[in-house]
Amino acid sequence: MSDSPDTPATGPAGGAPGDGSTRGFGSEPAGRELLPTATPARTRAAVRELVRPRRGLAVAGFAAITVATGVGLLVQPLLGRIVDIVADHRPPGDITLPVVLLVLVALAQGATTALGLSLVSRLGETVLARLRERFVEKALRLPLEQVEKAGAGDLTARVTRDVSVVGEAVRDALPELARSLLAIALTLAAMAALDWRFFLAALIAVPVHASTARWYVRNAVPLYARQRIATGSQQQQLLDTIAGAGTVRAFRLEEEHTERVTRRSSAAVELTLRGVRLVLDFYNRLHIAEYAGLAAVLVTGFLLVRGGSVSIGTATAAALYFHSLFTPVNAALVLLDDAQSATAALARLVGVADQPSPEAEKRAHAPRPRTAAEAEAKAGGTVTVTGIHHAYEPGRPVLHDVDLTLRAGERVALVGPSGAGKTTLAKLIAGVHRPTAGSVRVTTNGARESGDGVPVALVTQETHVFAGPLADDLRLARADATDAELRTALTAVSALDWVVALPEGLDTVVGEGGHRLTSAQVQQLALARLVLADPPVAVLDEATAEAGSTGARLLEQAADRAVDGRTALVVAHRLTQAATADRIVVMDGGRIVESGTHDELCAAAGVYASLWEAWSGTRATADETPTHHRPDTTTLKDH
Repeated sequence: MSDSPDTPATGPAGGAPGDGSTRGFGSEPAGRELLPTATPARTRAAVRELVRPRRGLAVAGFAAITVATGVGLLVQPLLGRIVDIVADHRPPGDITLPVVLLVLVALAQGATTALGLSLVSRLGETVLARLRERFVEKALRLPLEQVEKAGAGDLTARVTRDVSVVGEAVRDALPELARSLLAIALTLAAMAALDWRFFLAALIAVPVHASTARWYVRNAVPLYARQRIATGSQQQQLLDTIAGAGTVRAFRLEEEHTERVTRRSSAAVELTLRGVRLVLDFYNRLHIAEYAGLAAVLVTGFLLVRGGSVSIGTATAAALYFHSLFTPVNAALVLLDDAQSATAALARLVGVADQPSPEAEKRAHAPRPRTAAEAEAKAGGTVTVTGIHHAYEPGRPVLHDVDLTLRAGERVALVGPSGAGKTTLAKLIAGVHRPTAGSVRVTTNGARESGDGVPVALVTQETHVFAGPLADDLRLARADATDAELRTALTAVSALDWVVALPEGLDTVVGEGGHRLTSAQVQQLALARLVLADPPVAVLDEATAEAGSTGARLLEQAADRAVDGRTALVVAHRLTQAATADRIVVMDGGRIVESGTHDELCAAAGVYASLWEAWSGTRATADETPTHHRPDTTTLKDH
């Protein structure tokens, strides 16, 4: 129900406070609080949770890869057999059987490898798909305040770059790593089966490999974590600069913002180059291990053949076994690069996916729209605001010691000059932000709950139409709503007639690339979603502001019907909305300065009376203006 709310101004281009410089490569500017990142233990636990329902697929995939690897290990002994046949000057016909067996081994290995890789890839893609779903589900429910503190760049980097990195690892690195580790273990076992001394010779390379792996992990983990942060910081600065391009040009801040982008881009590039140097050093160390191990196996084979302990063919098979280890060992160690990068990205995804859902989000189904009789019998919740103080930035308070009670079923209009704190108070009641001090409580059916657990719907003037059928757009409020219930909700906001007139009615594609809707129609859809969601408390923050003079009355009537029977706080864009409310609350300078009915406040000759007088005078002047020259002067914020 809630659309994108206004955010506090934080700079000429809407960026974060401060100059946006980094305190070092990969560090975030002051004021940013990145979204949470899961610990290594929690990341492993999350992977186990995702894999557990698919244990059968995992076992089948790794079993197939094990068979494929085991079959492939028959190649070296068969080649060694051919070497012995040639060395013993046996008849050429003796080579036929080993060659035929080599062909069969190749076919069997190819088939089982394809099967194993496909099963492991299916496992990885299924797990990744579920992780994506959890991430998106929780990301959409993150408190706006948390997203604002982190910056859109952090969330964007996770949903794009991090998901891409994990996806590539699942498709490529995971199957290859599984096959490589199996190949290493089985090959070493095969060398021991030939002669235990070959196995000992091969182990000479292990200390070099182990030290290389430890060195790489120790350096790569923090480097890739900082690289992820630097990338998110770079994207955040780009988003801030592009989004505020008009303001940047107006204040002639092009050079300053270009320099900020350059700084953050340079930080990201420097970390990338560090990663390249790290990988080059990693390969150099691997080559040392390969040469030392192969030399040890060859020398061992020479000594054993000279002593008559093994044949030339067996020594050849041992050398081929070790040489065949180059590919899986290098692949496994090189995949540490992908693994560390994917692990860092996965931890960032799990950190968001693990965020707790508000109580309101856990309801399986929203209640059905109420009939007129039900609306009369069932009033909304009671909202109690006590001692609210709020500041978007320390030392710059927006609200000061606000106390307000909305009685069950009462419709309260919130008015006041621009900057009085009306939208901030509305969003605190809606749960979009949490107050710096004080509390917001709601009582429904006699049970008092905290603001996080109360279904309070917010409708603002910043509505959004999602691309797709109009019916799907409405069902965002309640997925199980029938077409009849959709029509009932549309009727409540006077939208059914124009919806029926669309080319395909409820199935008409709207949004990007679809049928274009007017501002008033878009706002009616938002109000219809409010009816479908059926919350006990509704907050309308200038929800009829986009209609202009022509559709103002229509939208005001639609809003009245949408909140009928609910407790409603209406940030009034037009004083005609305030005049018909049960009570009017006037704000100025972040405080409540007046409260009462329209007649009471007009008789008090205070702030509201002045606003009403200015409003009425403007309306009278507008009425005297010829229609074709009459400007739209009906908005309160223009006075």
